[in-house]
Amino acid sequence: MKIAVLASGSSGNFTFVSGAGSSILVDAGTCCRTVCSALASIGQSASGIDGVFITHDHSDHVKALATLEKKHGFSMPLYATDGTIEAVCAAVGEKACEWPWTSIAPGEPFRIGALEIEAFSVPHDAADPVGCVISDGAVRYGIATDLGSVPESVRFHLRDCDALSLEFNHDSEMLMQSSRPWSLKQRISGRSGHLCNCDAAALLAQVATPRLKAVFPVHLSAECNAPHLALDAAREAVGSLGLDPAIIREPRYPTPVVEL
Repeated sequence: MKIAVLASGSSGNFTFVSGAGSSILVDAGTCCRTVCSALASIGQSASGIDGVFITHDHSDHVKALATLEKKHGFSMPLYATDGTIEAVCAAVGEKACEWPWTSIAPGEPFRIGALEIEAFSVPHDAADPVGCVISDGAVRYGIATDLGSVPESVRFHLRDCDALSLEFNHDSEMLMQSSRPWSLKQRISGRSGHLCNCDAAALLAQVATPRLKAVFPVHLSAECNAPHLALDAAREAVGSLGLDPAIIREPRYPTPVVEL
């Protein structure tokens, strides 16, 4: 399996995954030009993508869809939960309802080409948000971003993965000392908001096994976090389990392609 986290953060998110001859995007939350140029930088193109899996309807995860459709037409299907599809259609307009959507349900595995994907619900203030585990039959890659708390179901799905993208959104102290409105601080730190470094590290320590070879700390806040704080928290978590801290990848995106 090949993985490249090409954008991550409040300005946009999308990840390239390929394995067993199939290639997908998870989310498409930057401008269309950025999606296409980032794919080109790793030797890929939008025309070679077999499908796009959308985790939820927030703009930093779907921003490119309308322009991709307008400029290029969709040559690949879109996969999302019913709630996400409805929310995107409501935001974009009737045209979005004509896009090639395939409805998926949390807990029911589906395939995009040779890749099997199982989505699972996450607590976030979106219409019907999910994380996922992607498998090519040999490698398991788990993705959990945009969640404010960690129910057992999330831990269950993320156990025993070869690679993980986990949200390390904010440092709690930096968030509280920031100039953001109190209502926004409450939203971010709430149970349906975003994970702080400490909670993300605790999740990592609970799901990591010796099988784990790569961890991407993602969705870092530019204002309320710092890469070294996320790195330190993640490295301490895996180090406490006797795992090599070098499996934690630098949270600077786009990443090089990681092959497992």
